[in-house]
Amino acid sequence: MKTRGLIWLLLSAALALPACRQGGGGQPQQPAVRQLRAFQLPDIPAVYTDPEERRDYLLDHFWDKFLAGDGPCDTGAVLGVSHAEVEKQVATYAEVLRQIPLPLAQQKMRHFFSQVEARQAADTSSHVFLLMAEIVSRYLYDPNSPVRDEDLYLPYVEGLAASPFTREAARPGYEYESRMCALTPVGSVAPDFRFTDARGRSHRLHEVQAGTTLLFFSNPGCYACQEIIETLLAVPGFNDMIARKSLAVVNVYIDEEIDKWREYEPNYPRNWLCGYDPDGLVRSDRIYCVRAIPSLYLLDRDKRVLMKDAPTERVVSWLQNQQNQ
Repeated sequence: MKTRGLIWLLLSAALALPACRQGGGGQPQQPAVRQLRAFQLPDIPAVYTDPEERRDYLLDHFWDKFLAGDGPCDTGAVLGVSHAEVEKQVATYAEVLRQIPLPLAQQKMRHFFSQVEARQAADTSSHVFLLMAEIVSRYLYDPNSPVRDEDLYLPYVEGLAASPFTREAARPGYEYESRMCALTPVGSVAPDFRFTDARGRSHRLHEVQAGTTLLFFSNPGCYACQEIIETLLAVPGFNDMIARKSLAVVNVYIDEEIDKWREYEPNYPRNWLCGYDPDGLVRSDRIYCVRAIPSLYLLDRDKRVLMKDAPTERVVSWLQNQQNQ
C-alpha cells in the first residue's frame, strides 16, 4: 500500500486553501442503491495565515464534515464515503499529527475519538463506531501497516476500552492493547536489558556508546529481517556512521531457539552488536511489546526513544536526514 505521495498532495492542498442509519440491530446491510460521497477536508478560514495555525485548524476540524454527513455504513462505506477513501484520510491525519509534539498529537486523537463516539451516540443504530475502530486499528496498530504508530493509537484505544459503545466481548482486547501501547512511549528512556553475544559475552543496552542506537529485534533466517538489513546497508554512509560511533546497531533475538540463532549469527554484519535475550525479558511483554518480528526502535544518545516499532522507511528517512546535516 503506497499512500505517502497521496498523503502529501492532500495535505498540501488543504494547507494552501484560505447519519448513518440502518434498520434493526443486526449486521450492516448492503444498500440497494449506493450513492457515495467524497471526503471533504475543512475550509480553513483566510484569517489563519500562519502555517502552524492553519495546520492546527486542519487537525481540529479534519473530521467535521465527514462525521456530520450521512449515508450507508457497511462493508463498502462509512457514512457514504468509501472505505478506501476513509482509510487514506486516516493515514493523512496520522502523518500530519507526526509534525507536532506527541502530547498535543495525542490530545487531538482523543478529540477525534470523542467525535466518533458522539456521532455514534447521535444515531445508535449506525455502525460508525465499529467501522472506524476497525480502520484506525488496522492503520495505526497492525504490525504490517506502513503508517503504524502505537503512540498515536494509544488515545484512541483507551477510548475504545472505556466506551459504552464498545462490545463487551471486545473490551478485554482493547484494554490489553492500551497496556501494550503504553509501554516504552516515544520520549521515554528505553528499558535496559542484557543480551549475550555468540562468544558468550554479556552486554547491556544502556552500555552501548553511540550518538544513536538502532535496536533491531530479528529472527534468524527471517525474510523480512533480511530485507531490512539490505535496506539499511544500502543507505549511503551507513557503515561510516557506525565507524565514527554516531550510530550503533543492536540486533537482538528474543525467542528460545538459541542453537538456531548461533548457527545463523555469522550472517549478520560484523560491525553490528548481535546477541540474544538470555532472560526472556523482552518477550515477557513487561518492558517492550514486540508484537511482530522484525521490529525497529530508534534511540538517542541517552537511550530515549525517538521511534517505536517504526516502519523501515521512516527509519531510513531519519538516517538520510542525519547524513545531510
